[in-house]
Amino acid sequence: MILKRSFIALLTLFVGLFFAPLSYSQTDTLKKENPKTETPKKETRSKLFEDSATDSDYLMAIEKASAAMETAFNDADFDGASHHLFGEIKRTQSKLDLILNSLKGANPNARNQQMYRIVLKEIQLELEEQNTAINLRNQNLEKIKSRFIELRKDKALMTLIKDTIRRKQFKKEFANLRSRYKATDSLMTKNQGILNNNKRLTVERKIAVSNALIAVDNKLEQSGISMRKKEYPFLWSINDSVPKEKVAQNIGAKVIIEESVAAYYLSYRAGGLITLLFFMGILGWYISRNLKYLKENGHAENLSLFNFKYLNRGIIIPVAVIGLNIAVVGNLYAPALFIEFLHLILLGLLTILFKNQWSGVSMRNWLLLLGLFFILCFLDLFITVGLFQRCSFIVINILGIRYGLVQIKTLKEQLYIKGFFKWATILFIGLNVLSILHNIFGRVSISNMLSLTAFISLTQIVALSVLLKIILEIIILQIYTTRVKRGIEKIFDHEHLSETLKKPFIIVISYMWLVVIASDLNVWESLRTSLGSLLSHPNTIGSITFTLGNIILFFIIIWVAHLLQKYVAYFFGEIDDENEENINKRQHSKLLITRLVVLIIGYLLAVAASGMPLDKLSILLGALGVGVGLGLQNVVNNFVSGIILIFDKPIQIGDVIDISSESGRVKSMGLRTTKINAPNGAEIIIPNGNLLSQNITNWTYTDNYKLVDISIEITGETTPEAINETINKSLESLPLVNNAKPSQIYYTSISEGKYKIQIKFWCSIYKTEETVSGARQTLFSNFKAKRLTFST
Repeated sequence: MILKRSFIALLTLFVGLFFAPLSYSQTDTLKKENPKTETPKKETRSKLFEDSATDSDYLMAIEKASAAMETAFNDADFDGASHHLFGEIKRTQSKLDLILNSLKGANPNARNQQMYRIVLKEIQLELEEQNTAINLRNQNLEKIKSRFIELRKDKALMTLIKDTIRRKQFKKEFANLRSRYKATDSLMTKNQGILNNNKRLTVERKIAVSNALIAVDNKLEQSGISMRKKEYPFLWSINDSVPKEKVAQNIGAKVIIEESVAAYYLSYRAGGLITLLFFMGILGWYISRNLKYLKENGHAENLSLFNFKYLNRGIIIPVAVIGLNIAVVGNLYAPALFIEFLHLILLGLLTILFKNQWSGVSMRNWLLLLGLFFILCFLDLFITVGLFQRCSFIVINILGIRYGLVQIKTLKEQLYIKGFFKWATILFIGLNVLSILHNIFGRVSISNMLSLTAFISLTQIVALSVLLKIILEIIILQIYTTRVKRGIEKIFDHEHLSETLKKPFIIVISYMWLVVIASDLNVWESLRTSLGSLLSHPNTIGSITFTLGNIILFFIIIWVAHLLQKYVAYFFGEIDDENEENINKRQHSKLLITRLVVLIIGYLLAVAASGMPLDKLSILLGALGVGVGLGLQNVVNNFVSGIILIFDKPIQIGDVIDISSESGRVKSMGLRTTKINAPNGAEIIIPNGNLLSQNITNWTYTDNYKLVDISIEITGETTPEAINETINKSLESLPLVNNAKPSQIYYTSISEGKYKIQIKFWCSIYKTEETVSGARQTLFSNFKAKRLTFST
């Protein structure tokens, strides 16, 4: 109302200024009509320094007002961000309508209420942000109106408006000014109405969300209380008989409720699920591309040598298993029907993968577990609590206990990781026992929750074991495909590589498993909140304030950075036991630079995540500088030398070098040390500073060939020409000799029937001894065939 009144007053002002004849012009007219009434002439004064406005001043004032109105019109118009805001407001309304309609139905279970609470909290945050954005736009309109008020301070414009004669002189300019004013006024009035309407709707929705949250919190509190006390009579005291028609009606009503809740959640999470589907599609395309390349080049049969269990059965099902495992962990607050449906689909796909791979006994036990889990889900979702439901749960729990004690051993032998299965079995049996006890004594809600958690915990560990094996198979497939593209067809030690790679993945899988169990027990939200409060609580030591979460995040980022720089070589097809001749030096240089970049980025992110202020960091760096001056010179020297070696490339991985009294092949290069494999099998570790400060003989700087020589003595009746021909033919027949470079034959001594010869030829530096040995054998055989005596 205040904005509207100020705008009406401003409009009245401009109308009055544009059209009302004022006293100055009336007086001037009276003077012309009655010259006798003129006042006596006063003393004439100079007008040079009087404050008088010219036509130019008036035009500048009109131009200034016109520009101000034009700017106001542009600023008052809604931009793209504003239209996006109005679209978000409409989407929030549709989301809120869906959840409010779902809440009007019958009372869903505690898991659904938890889902409603999370969604309502998100809507509440969205409404706060939208309200703030609307307030900013209202403030913008207020600033625009203040610009109009500022025009009243322009003396030239005000003088011109008061002077009717002058106004006629600038009639055209005033007409344009008036039209711009009306357009700006109309736009601002319209946009002000839009903002007021959206503001009113936002306030109404905030009230509705607050009321819905209160209702949901009350239901959750009642549900928690009911789970801690006896909800129903003891099992031996219950006596209910429900007609079949009513049972069918109850099932139908529950089906409708659960379907509507799941449909709402599906629409609410559609964006995230579509994104997951998109990335799984990219993963499937990536796997199929590698498999297609191997098939086209005749290497697909070699995949059986890697003991693939799942990728050799198609691509769609393994990728779907990965996606469903992620979906289960990513939808912890999903309604019961949705999450249990995901579990059942996941277990169905696993059954297809296990077919024809597991033994008959293991497969029957697996199908029994699936059958019990399906019946349990049906009873929990659609059957009303009563004697039938409670007795059915107890029967399933008893079968589950027997299953955990006897039949579960057959599944353990079929899985890739067996260590977790022991704990999963203990948890499975313990939860079933607790479920029976709670059911007997009337605490049915917690009994049902424990039963479902028991079966989900066991089936989830099986699914996660399969997930780990599929991920390792994808990585090994990538490594093998990259090596084949480089021309390396040798099968590497994939079992040792799998054991190395699976360690960090086991940590991730353990976290996923524990999160799913905590969510099914309805304790994940409270655990997450408590843990979040603990990690975000500020602690102060001296002048430094930090949180436990920042410290943990600091070390996690550093750990991940070191893992990435350690394992990044595998994605380039490099393995630890690489053959010397297969080494791609240029690729190794890129790998070293990639590792350096990963470490630098990791440490920078870790420092940023720690929340340490830059001024404190500068103090730390200063202290580090003092430490360098006192005792860390060698460490820093080796580190800097490592960076120089990476970019200058005097030596690279795979080079055969001599340094001081040591010689061997460069096995690895780090930021501090370089490892060299000696011919006798020893590993020599040399600080990088020593490499740069000493003379290095690099035998493979240009290529991998070395000039070797053999001294021989030939005795018998022959000629040098015949000897040369025999030697050249012998060397040409050896595949290890590089015949692209000509061999050299020197006669160190010649006498009647006796020739001393030195032969020089090129061969791979990595197979020097093997090549020399083969050359001697071939030369001996060829000269013996000519009945000549050969000796070396």
